Amino acid sequence: MSIALTTTLTGTDFDTAVQRTRDALAEQGFGVLTEIDMQATLKAKLGEDMERYLILGACNPPLAHRAVGVMRQIGLLLPCNVVVREDPDNADVIIVDAMNPDIMVEATGEPALGDVARDAATKLRAAITALGGDGDTRNR
Repeated sequence: MSIALTTTLTGTDFDTAVQRTRDALAEQGFGVLTEIDMQATLKAKLGEDMERYLILGACNPPLAHRAVGVMRQIGLLLPCNVVVREDPDNADVIIVDAMNPDIMVEATGEPALGDVARDAATKLRAAITALGGDGDTRNR
């Protein structure tokens, strides 16, 4: 199983890709609760340089409520992280990765999370597809 639902975007800049990702997530009922700028954090804390890399903590409240209703500890795997990042080899290529919700079922062994994971995957795939790009869902 791949850990990510992924698409690769060309012909757009990083900031536009981030906004398009936020919009696509919102269309599927996800709000962004957290934002981590890995590039800035690693530079400030370690003095390390890297390409632009933003982690968006996306939450769909009805899905989160259902998941927590099945297993209270599932909050450890929430929110659904979505990463918008520059390709380290080509800054003109933006990669968008969304966490594969099937990981919730795989990691917990809780089959009752299967329906929630399927519904979350459907919505995240729709958001990724709305971005265009290559639509590749392999792990990168």
